[in-house]
Amino acid sequence: MRLFKSIDNIAIEGPGAAAIAADAPLPDLGHGRTWREYYEHWFDRLSEVDWVPDLGMDIGSLSWFRGLASLGLLCSVALSCLPNFGPIEGHRTDPLTGHRADQARSQMIAPLAYGSDTGVRMAATDAVRSLAESPERPSIALVATLGRGDSLRRLLQRAGVANGEAKEVDGLIAGTLSARDIKPGTKFEVILGRRPGKNMARPLDQLAFRARFDLSLEVQRDGDRLKLIRKPILVDDTPLRITGIVGSSLYRSARAAGAPASAVQKYLQIIGKKMSISRDIRSTDEFDIILSYRRAETGEVEVGDLIYAGLDRSGKPKAQMLSWKTGGRSHWFEASGVGQSSGVLARPTGGRITSGYGMRRHPILRYKRMHSGLDFGGGYGAPIYAVTDGRVIFSGRKGGLGKFVKIQHRGGLASGYAHMSRIAVSNGRTVRKGQIIGYIGSTGLSTGPHLHYELYRRGRAINPRSVKFVERAQLGGRELRRFKSELQRLKQVKPGAALGALKSASSANPDREINRLNKPLKS
Repeated sequence: MRLFKSIDNIAIEGPGAAAIAADAPLPDLGHGRTWREYYEHWFDRLSEVDWVPDLGMDIGSLSWFRGLASLGLLCSVALSCLPNFGPIEGHRTDPLTGHRADQARSQMIAPLAYGSDTGVRMAATDAVRSLAESPERPSIALVATLGRGDSLRRLLQRAGVANGEAKEVDGLIAGTLSARDIKPGTKFEVILGRRPGKNMARPLDQLAFRARFDLSLEVQRDGDRLKLIRKPILVDDTPLRITGIVGSSLYRSARAAGAPASAVQKYLQIIGKKMSISRDIRSTDEFDIILSYRRAETGEVEVGDLIYAGLDRSGKPKAQMLSWKTGGRSHWFEASGVGQSSGVLARPTGGRITSGYGMRRHPILRYKRMHSGLDFGGGYGAPIYAVTDGRVIFSGRKGGLGKFVKIQHRGGLASGYAHMSRIAVSNGRTVRKGQIIGYIGSTGLSTGPHLHYELYRRGRAINPRSVKFVERAQLGGRELRRFKSELQRLKQVKPGAALGALKSASSANPDREINRLNKPLKS
């Protein structure tokens, strides 16, 4: 039996045939079920299944794994539908070449090292005519700096001055100022004129520089020759005097008053030799510091060393110390003209003391004998220094002491240095405190590299640890009068007087040297 009838048969048989065809039973699918019943049965079962259960509950159950599978399937579908976020292809233009590339490059921002330029370049027209040779600048102005170990002649040659003119300028300046007196770092303003020929050096039109703190020199062209012009600079040498109350801290009070840190440290060192800084100085005392000070009318300032250290102790004896040069060296003297320099002798080497002064068993001779000095450990070749000023009275080998140096000092003291590997001073030579006189070794009776150091008083060995070197100097006669006159002059200087305006300055606001160097010279 057919399930459906054709349209033709329905039309022929009438509506009753259509109703019969519609009401005809479905084929049997087994177990007495039709297709519709089977579909409805599974649809109802699947609709009752929870495909998206809460994965936080019933972990490990069948429904939980079913939910996990559903989640993975949904994520896979979502990832498969992910759109592409790549760049959208557009129209590509052809690369620029020729004059178009040149015009585009002139309008872009790029490093000069990569060929960047500015401005649109235009092609030459028929109105442009090429020059036979390019024109030269009428003059060239430059600044040259004198280096350490350099000479004025080499500096001028590097600046483009001809060898003959450089030699002539060197001779002009040497007649006024020694080349050794020109400090390294001095700036020279140079102006070179128009050269007469293409293969010839430019002539020197003008040269200017600061020769000294109080002098400027210029070399100018006068026709076919060069002439030197001296320009003295007014300099005020009034010392800078700084006074104030000690307060809670002498150092901080002096710094707050305007004294440089190096000058305050030197002041404390000088005053500390006369009294205890912590015990003898009170907060009501007044400090007095005087520095050498120079200022030029062009505005430059030179702050020198400490020359006077004073302390007013409110009724107690004052401290008045003045730096005075005698015998080629500077010493600090009291107001009475008595100078004193005291302190322990300098260490002869940097190593530690390995053996002291006194009786001991000799490490080589194996019997007790007097050890008349100190042994300092140190590596082979370490430097040995003179403990203070003196004159070498022996230099060479001396028995078990090996290579040995003995230095005679003032006050009947002498020092000896033994077991050297090499001696750096000769007999009769004058040495200064801290000067290298040799190097540690193991010559003579020695078990290893070290320094055996001895100290003598009037020819007899003494314990080096028991001696403080004290030197006193007394001024007298004409030098004492000059000393007191200088001390009186310094004490009459008013505090801050060196900071006032120069009376004979050409202008209220002098042109500083640094600004003058940046100005072009007059041609």
